[in-house]
Amino acid sequence: MAKVKVEFQNIALAFGKTQVLRDIDLAVEPGEFFALLGPSGSGKSTLLRVLAGFARPQAGRVLVDGKDISAVPPWQRDIGMVFQNYALWPHMTVAQNVAFGLEERRLPKTVIAQKVAAVLELVGLAELGARRPSQLSGGQQQRVALARTIAIEPKVLLLDEPLSNLDAKLRVHMRMELLALQRKLGVTTIFVTHDQEEALSISDRVAVLEAGVIQQVGTPVELFDHPLNRFIANFVGTANMFAGTLRPGADGMVFESAALGTLSLPGAPAALAGAVEIAFRPHVVTLVEAGAAPDVGLIWLKGTVAAREFLGEFIRYVVTVGTNDIVADQAHYTDARKFEPGDAVDLGIQPEQIRVLRA
Repeated sequence: MAKVKVEFQNIALAFGKTQVLRDIDLAVEPGEFFALLGPSGSGKSTLLRVLAGFARPQAGRVLVDGKDISAVPPWQRDIGMVFQNYALWPHMTVAQNVAFGLEERRLPKTVIAQKVAAVLELVGLAELGARRPSQLSGGQQQRVALARTIAIEPKVLLLDEPLSNLDAKLRVHMRMELLALQRKLGVTTIFVTHDQEEALSISDRVAVLEAGVIQQVGTPVELFDHPLNRFIANFVGTANMFAGTLRPGADGMVFESAALGTLSLPGAPAALAGAVEIAFRPHVVTLVEAGAAPDVGLIWLKGTVAAREFLGEFIRYVVTVGTNDIVADQAHYTDARKFEPGDAVDLGIQPEQIRVLRA
């Protein structure tokens, strides 16, 4: 399949008085596995429908491979879409479902048979062509939906939350299969999800949407490590956030807040001086017994364990510092030190892991 670029230029769309998409400018590079991530109602599925031709924006245009397709009807866009509920024909066999799009294109029967066999082999369903969807597992139905879509060899593959109907373990397995298949085909793929783990684990880049606006675009690591604002920091992963003031100090910048007191942040950008928020992830917080010899390279705070949650690979603690709570994730291993609610502890935070955001 050819690798093509997809561009959204100044896309705006409203349903009545409700603005769903606001001046969307976005470019998806050829062959990318690109995710649109955001909460329900953020506009991500609507943007996908604009590309597919199922929704018409009031402003802007859509380009595929440099050509404006804004006025092209859906059936002429050469775009394949896999829906959340798979949309399989229940009265047709697997092979007939996969053949449907090819038959609509009036290809010769021998060519259709060859293409159906090849694509079922590709998705690992070569032996199940005679079954009906009701005889398949959720993961197998998803593969049929994928097979039906890629059989027509679309220029762009659209995936609208295709894993949401699967159980947790199968979702992990199928998302890796999705990525492997996309890499094999090389087709430009846009994947809509509200699940941050899905988006971060398999995407080349991610656009995070909120209220119809793109908040940030970047690689999964960029979004996680360098969020641009409060929404990104809270939505992509978990973050401890505190408001305060950033000002110059004797050894660089200093952060002051009623919640945490005065923290030395020598690496913080001087350009952000003034009202700010700081954010740091739970896994960069170290917990030790109160009064234990601290690592002088860390910022230390005193607190009391308020709650503990065992999550398998790590233990999540909620620690009260003053009148505020800090979440700290500690790796779990056999015989690891565990703190109880009520225990006095010291919290160490790596200063270089603290992000400063404009308030």
